[in-house]
Amino acid sequence: MNDHWAHAGLVLSSAEHTPATHLSTEIASQPDNWVHARVIAERNRALLPAAGERVAAIGCGTSLFMARAYAALRERAGHGLTDAWPAGQPPIGREYDRYVIICRSGTTTEVIDAVRALPAGTPRVIICSSPGTPVLALGDSILIDEVDERSVVQTRFATTTLAILRWSLGEDLTPVIAQARAVLAEEPATALADVRYADQITFTGMGFAAALADEAALKLRESCQSWTESYLATEYRHGPISIAAPGRAVWALGPLLPGFTADIAATGAHLEHRDIDPMADLVRVHRLCVLRAADIGLDPDHPRSLTRSVVLDF
Repeated sequence: MNDHWAHAGLVLSSAEHTPATHLSTEIASQPDNWVHARVIAERNRALLPAAGERVAAIGCGTSLFMARAYAALRERAGHGLTDAWPAGQPPIGREYDRYVIICRSGTTTEVIDAVRALPAGTPRVIICSSPGTPVLALGDSILIDEVDERSVVQTRFATTTLAILRWSLGEDLTPVIAQARAVLAEEPATALADVRYADQITFTGMGFAAALADEAALKLRESCQSWTESYLATEYRHGPISIAAPGRAVWALGPLLPGFTADIAATGAHLEHRDIDPMADLVRVHRLCVLRAADIGLDPDHPRSLTRSVVLDF
């Protein structure tokens, strides 16, 4: 058991049973949400980007990571140029055929300001889970309030949004959904034993998995104040590997790079990897959030210093 877990007055719980949280309920609904995402994608086909369009996807925090994942997948599929931009620094001087805006709360100041500043007349679709919010009036909207969350920590809204966008690209997510169901059928204390008490976890990935690596690291920081980092897998060996050591873990999402396993083994760190879709692997991270939060007596539904939406008062 690592000393890190005793820091800041946090006390480990010996109980294997984790308390019920909104987060755990929302995590468990994801496979069903991803099934329904296909219907949503088909119903809104005219609003979502068509092949050949130049597209910018915009969001903040978790939504930005989903935008980045979508951009990587869309370009890999050959559907056309796709950029992902933080709402706090929207594109200036670039022309796009369509904008995709991702915003769970519908009230985030940077997102509202960014959408208002977009060129008039350029189509924009807004994916949101909060009815009656200001952002919905700023463009065509896809309201998915059935995946809205009571936990401050985003899980199912983000992954369902990505599922909608992946279905819209022509992907068949049936195998991914099956993998997520298999993950949820596991006993988390057993399946996550090698990372449960890791003093530090670094996530890596390539392509869209790199964006999900950033999201995975964020989830653990939000829910249980864990020391996490994330890197493009090819960049990890250019410095960040110096953090790897016994008692720490490297979690690789997606296919492993040649030689990666041996390089991590040489550090003494644990390598966590499964040959499953990175989106399904993210569900494993979500479950780890609940487990580690319970271990140290934190409420993952109400993270320290965070609220559901960043509303700025200038």
